[in-house]
Amino acid sequence: MESGDALIWKKSSHSSLNGNCVEVARLSGREVGVRDSKDREGPVLVFGHAGWAAFVGGVKGGKFDF
Repeated sequence: MESGDALIWKKSSHSSLNGNCVEVARLSGREVGVRDSKDREGPVLVFGHAGWAAFVGGVKGGKFDF
């Protein structure tokens, strides 16, 4: 994926005012990209639909709470 791609990156509504958070975007097909908002030209993690759905379900279910 190149930085010139016309993707719509979204931050969580719970992100801090200083902009330190992750952003997500829908990629081609059913994949989701995740990047660091402080390094927009840096690497992007790519998740397939099933992996992303499992991760979001785990977050909503408290699986990753400390």
